Amino acid sequence: MSTSLSSPYVPDARFPAIGHLLPGLLLSGAVAAAGMLLGRIAWLQDHGFSALTLAIVLGMVVGNTVYPRLAGTSSAGVDLAKQRLLRLGVVLYGLRLTLQDVGHVGLSGVAIDALVLCSTFLLAWWIGTRWLGLERRTAMLIGAGGSICGAAAVMATAPVVKARAEQVTVAVATVVVFGTLAIFLYPVLFQLSAWLARDDARNSAGPAASAGAPKGKLAVPWFAFGFIGVVLFNSLHWLPQPVVSAMTEFDTALLATAMAALGLTTQVGAIRKAGAKPLLLALILFSWLVVGGAMINRWVPALLA
Repeated sequence: MSTSLSSPYVPDARFPAIGHLLPGLLLSGAVAAAGMLLGRIAWLQDHGFSALTLAIVLGMVVGNTVYPRLAGTSSAGVDLAKQRLLRLGVVLYGLRLTLQDVGHVGLSGVAIDALVLCSTFLLAWWIGTRWLGLERRTAMLIGAGGSICGAAAVMATAPVVKARAEQVTVAVATVVVFGTLAIFLYPVLFQLSAWLARDDARNSAGPAASAGAPKGKLAVPWFAFGFIGVVLFNSLHWLPQPVVSAMTEFDTALLATAMAALGLTTQVGAIRKAGAKPLLLALILFSWLVVGGAMINRWVPALLA
């Protein structure tokens, strides 16, 4: 006789019940909401502390204090937030870009971005793994953060390289440190770029125009196709601007929730074990972005003229 009718239901571990996910999702969402509220403070914005950065910092604070007592009931939702919600956030990130934006950059701007991105990422991989002896994943995450678009790029790269939570946090920390430094340094460097380009002032498509070019986006597996699809759809301008703005805010909330979840699962002791090498690699990349980036911005337009 079949016993299937009387057998107890066992949920598939791959698809846990919503009640099992809710505590972790609510906790991650609450930390993300706090980060987003703090991110609206002008002083924090002026010093490079975005909602995503604040969400991971607050997540680490909670993760190293009260979260261990809540992990039993919250871990499933937290894991979903830092994995699946992150991928959805990367897909919707395409709402921030259109093909028209790329077209406005021009050939010179695209060439400059490609050279800066590729050279910085390759330097991160080579110096990080060959000279400094860092784990390949850590070097790649720091390279992504430095060469592409900061914390968001680190988060997008993390599932591709199967990075651990502490590796992602270390990479984000380097973005925060040198991103904050750049806030004070880049305005001075901009004046020096302007001075060097004084003889090319007649060329409106020179380094000054390409300096504002949007950064390239990291090519990642399946959700990369979703990202590209959203960019193509957004380029059609079928959605009203208020809708795009609302969806962009929703996307920021998704990414902040993923950041918060990442912070919740990161232990400070694991970061300390990484030592000073990640910061040293980030310093080298920062120096290259300043010096090498200036040379690329000066020479590429001249070569393509």
